[in-house]
Amino acid sequence: MLRAQLARLARFSVFCALLATGLVQAADCPSHYLDGRPPEIRNPKLGAATRELCYSEFGVMHSGVTRTALWSAEHLAPGQLEAAQGLDRDNAFHPEPRLPRGQRAELADYARSGFDRGHLAPNGDMPDRRAQRESFSLANMVPQDREHNRHIWAPIEGAVRKMAKKEGSLYVITGPAFLGSSLRKVGNVIVPSHLYKVVYSPRQRAAAAWFVENRADAPIQVIPVAELERIIGIELLPSLSQQQKERMLALPKIRQGKSRNRDRY
Repeated sequence: MLRAQLARLARFSVFCALLATGLVQAADCPSHYLDGRPPEIRNPKLGAATRELCYSEFGVMHSGVTRTALWSAEHLAPGQLEAAQGLDRDNAFHPEPRLPRGQRAELADYARSGFDRGHLAPNGDMPDRRAQRESFSLANMVPQDREHNRHIWAPIEGAVRKMAKKEGSLYVITGPAFLGSSLRKVGNVIVPSHLYKVVYSPRQRAAAAWFVENRADAPIQVIPVAELERIIGIELLPSLSQQQKERMLALPKIRQGKSRNRDRY
């Protein structure tokens, strides 16, 4: 018994030393995922040069091929969102220092590209300055059509926040899809053809997804998680059964148009 306790103490001391040097992160990635299980990549083409990054309020799986995240994951709760409401936006976009230079996006990639640096885990969900700064990492961005970002995606993000306050908590997974053979680049970063946002309500034990082409005035689709998984080649909620992923959570209807909340995405 004493030997086991000493071993645990030694492991904890090593962890603390690594934490102090920045070699490990204090954020707990499993807490951002439903049942602690991150999505599972089924399409082998997406699996190359991936790296998990844990942040205080979200986790991402980064691709060194696309130089974007393949997804971001959040566990939203009302208290977090109430704190976020009082936080002014600070546009501290920055490259992710934990990624190799040859696999990460740089500010120069987006400069004069005509695309927004579109958040996956939104700035408007971040309850404090640390989380806000983390959300402005380019590892949490994709090249996004400007009108899409402002007038389609921002209303979707606002609807999710309202829904989280009503439901008590939500698990949310947001990501890009790279479909078709004519994908574009900005600098070295691949532009996604579509974006999606998956919402799971623990109270209702049901999920659904918004799926929207990355262009202005694109129609907003609401589809089952199972269908989205087939489209993108990623099992987004691996702890749910196929039947659960076919069941549709009722998502708010999104009114497309000029967003009054444009400073929060």
